[in-house]
Amino acid sequence: MGRLGELRFEPTEKRIRATLGGRAVIDSERAVLVWEPRRVTPAYAVPAQDIAAELIATMPSDEHGHLLTPAEGAPELAGRPVYDPSVPFTVHTTDGRSLDIRIDDEQRENAAFRPTDPALEGYVILDFGAFDAWYEEDELNVGHPRDPFHRIEIVHSSRTVRVELGGFLIAESAAPYLLFEPPLPVRYYLPAEDVVSGALRPSETRTFCAYKGEAAYWSADGELDVAWSYLRPLREAREVTGRIAFFNERVDLIVDGEQLDRPITPWSKR
Repeated sequence: MGRLGELRFEPTEKRIRATLGGRAVIDSERAVLVWEPRRVTPAYAVPAQDIAAELIATMPSDEHGHLLTPAEGAPELAGRPVYDPSVPFTVHTTDGRSLDIRIDDEQRENAAFRPTDPALEGYVILDFGAFDAWYEEDELNVGHPRDPFHRIEIVHSSRTVRVELGGFLIAESAAPYLLFEPPLPVRYYLPAEDVVSGALRPSETRTFCAYKGEAAYWSADGELDVAWSYLRPLREAREVTGRIAFFNERVDLIVDGEQLDRPITPWSKR
């Protein structure tokens, strides 16, 4: 976070592959993870010769170079405006040229970006969401590229956690698992049986986390998607299988009798 405003990059020793239109179009052992200024998740960049598709230069985007402020809808994290994955790849904060990717009759517009920074000469940054699937070595990757400096830690606890919404009790537990994932707030994963019967209903929302897997969501009366759970998490998060976590940003959490402040994060209402 201290270097959030800078262009950052880090080589990876992993073999990175991606498919498009049923064909392997990215296969590189020279990939670099790139964080454009204000981006909190990285993108893959590979040498242009490791892309088995045509790269087509596009007109400069009007969105290029414009740094959104919270008043304009930018998410915040740790008191600073950030670009999380909800901000489209096409919004760039470093100099360069957008590219389309074309293979056979299929073309993905603005799916690549060639930065002008000399340290990344010859490299092309790629839009994770523009491809059908990504692999690190032989493992499917979801959500976004995995950050080597990011980790999750799950700690068992006996703290008493109450979850309230609009003054009504939703859940209460003395057996939470605390999931630490800085700079995000601590998430309290509670046993499903400690949720008040009928307080939650399943939502159709699904999201993917690069470190935890596919999340299913839960809503409460009058509030959409206040909680989530992982039914088949990735191995780093297997301990929270079936447990339910609540958005600190959207409900009232009382831990050992002390109500926590609602943090400002990309998941706060904007």
